[in-house]
Amino acid sequence: MLSFIIFEVMKDYNRIKEVLVNKKKTQVWLAEQLGKDVRTVSSWCTNRRQPSIEHLYTISELLDVDIRELLNPTK
Repeated sequence: MLSFIIFEVMKDYNRIKEVLVNKKKTQVWLAEQLGKDVRTVSSWCTNRRQPSIEHLYTISELLDVDIRELLNPTK
């Protein structure tokens, strides 16, 4: 039996890392504000995982940006 491993191409769905840099905030700061582990926030910033819409909303409020600024456009 032949099996195949399919690797999904990692896509940059969010811009959390860029917005943090622009706002001069760190991943550690964001993790503390959200009560999340730094590794969780790091995985969001590197697009290995994606935050829930609720977390995106909270992040947008913490960083004082429109939620759309946290997402890469589809077109």
